[in-house]
Amino acid sequence: MIRLDRGAGLWTATIARPDKANSLTSAMLEALADFAEEAAGAAQALVITGEGKVFSAGADLDEARAGLATSPLWERLSGAIAAAPCLTIAALNGTLAGGAFGMALACDLRIAVPEAKFFYPVMKLGFLPQPSDPGRLDALVGPARAKMILMAGQKIGADEALAWGLVDRVVPRETLDETVAALCADALAASPAHVAGIKAMIG
Repeated sequence: MIRLDRGAGLWTATIARPDKANSLTSAMLEALADFAEEAAGAAQALVITGEGKVFSAGADLDEARAGLATSPLWERLSGAIAAAPCLTIAALNGTLAGGAFGMALACDLRIAVPEAKFFYPVMKLGFLPQPSDPGRLDALVGPARAKMILMAGQKIGADEALAWGLVDRVVPRETLDETVAALCADALAASPAHVAGIKAMIG
């Protein structure tokens, strides 16, 4: 349910459970976290995307009821992505919801299709977001807009997300892969040490 491609410098993880809106099980989260941790020592660029028309609806409903919604696996995954010294890109092929927000917030860049929507309904569901997510969201969009998403439960469309700084570009679905490839090109042409050095200078 997670397709992993370890290319020559470009590593891609694809969430491939479109019949379940790419909702994530604990096994899928572990596979993604393992992949991100491995990519940190081997890749110049790491891309995370989804199959179909939804990036991810967050936790699998059955496993969420059993505790996955508040599992430390989410934080492990976003932490691994944030710590990776390579260029990290979330290629958002569709709507992003709930705990899946964390992996996108942890990436260096977020590229979305026009149909994508963004929401994180923790207030309604009665539990806290993952520990690092509010801070990363605040850094991107500011505290009031972070509260719009996390406290007021607002669903944000792609154009508004772009205006807020939540995503960095909105591109047609048919050009998403091409856009992401172009963004990775310079990093793939550089040494891993050069990529890591520039990323470390930015913070």
